[in-house]
Amino acid sequence: MTAHAHIPGTIGPNSITRMAQALTRQQGDSVTVRIFETAGLAHYLSEPPTRMVDEKGVTALHRVMRETLTPEDARSVSREAGHLTAEYLLANRIPKPVQTLLRLLPAKPASRILLAAISRNAWTFTGSGRFQVDHGRTLELRITGGPICKEIQSHEPVCDYYAATFEHLFQSLVHKNTVVRETACCAMGAPDCLFVVTWDL
Repeated sequence: MTAHAHIPGTIGPNSITRMAQALTRQQGDSVTVRIFETAGLAHYLSEPPTRMVDEKGVTALHRVMRETLTPEDARSVSREAGHLTAEYLLANRIPKPVQTLLRLLPAKPASRILLAAISRNAWTFTGSGRFQVDHGRTLELRITGGPICKEIQSHEPVCDYYAATFEHLFQSLVHKNTVVRETACCAMGAPDCLFVVTWDL
């Protein structure tokens, strides 16, 4: 996995461009424009970002989307955006020889290699937040202080974008039956956003 130079408080452009794609596909142009305008990001619809963006814009985008759409629609848009982000990473950021190697390995060692690469580049999706991996009895991924849920209060987890990105990468490279569930979220008052990764062997 390769990335741009690390600039504190910034996040990769996929967090904007893939949300725009998913919103347009599912909700249409007018709703997408309204959400991006309200979030102060309308300029990105005519000129999609190609470099790192301020994480505050990503926070605003997810907050406005959650305020505008139903919880079900917001979840669906976020999951599609995460899926699209994973597709981009597979096509452009994870070298093809590495992908081939991961698919040949058993799931556990493949997951360790993939997560080592994700950890090295975690700042590209967590911004000023922190990403941790726990290879315990259950594989758990934690994001502390991530940008997606900073301004959201909810009774259920809201980081569907992350869950879908992780899930699609794991399904493509580690095990086709991988499921990633967010079981705790900062939007619910938890100290971290916790993602549990499982697959059937």
